[in-house]
Amino acid sequence: MPIPVLVKTLAEKKLSAFCSGRIPPHAAHQVRLSHKFRGDTVTLFEHRAPWRPEDTEWTAMPIAQMRFNQKTGQWTLYCADRNDKWHIYPELGSTKDIDAILAEIDEDPIHIFWG
Repeated sequence: MPIPVLVKTLAEKKLSAFCSGRIPPHAAHQVRLSHKFRGDTVTLFEHRAPWRPEDTEWTAMPIAQMRFNQKTGQWTLYCADRNDKWHIYPELGSTKDIDAILAEIDEDPIHIFWG
């Protein structure tokens, strides 16, 4: 089931600001962040520029996933393992505040999102 329009609009605004604010301008030609909504889920991606001159495609790696629960109105944060399987992030419970989730991803206290 899709995320309610108002919740999605607010999340979109906050995720866009997070993605544009996390990468310093001098590195924008090498790395980018983006997000993609699908149903009740939004996934955060890190994109890297091609490593070899003959390559033209940027690589994309999923960083974090947030899932919205319609019944509770809360977001839950997920992290991926080495096989790109999603698991509930153990350090933060579900919350209605997507800012708390973005702060946790940014701070990354257990080094699971940014390495």
